[in-house]
Amino acid sequence: MAKEKIKLNPLQNKTLALMQELARHRETSIVDEKTGDIVVTHMPHPHGDHVHVGEYVVSTKDITGFSNEAVWIALERKGLAKSHFPVAITLTKEGLEYDTGLLNAARSDH
Repeated sequence: MAKEKIKLNPLQNKTLALMQELARHRETSIVDEKTGDIVVTHMPHPHGDHVHVGEYVVSTKDITGFSNEAVWIALERKGLAKSHFPVAITLTKEGLEYDTGLLNAARSDH
């Protein structure tokens, strides 16, 4: 029997996608050697109306989940992350592998 996909609301999905991107870069994350989980330790700061998230440039309106504790708690409750709000967030194996379907659409050449 196939495992049912975890349901996320649009803000949770967008936040997870951006956290996954941050988890890909050494400048913004560290690997937990014991578990293989990745701890996102640095949240980017906006420049006017946009922010750089890894290889992407996104609108500041798209990063509201970074400062929304309820989003972090929901990701934790669903087994995708461990919240250390507001300092860091640990993405679990499930969170790292979750297909949000968003990042390719967000690519920019800013």
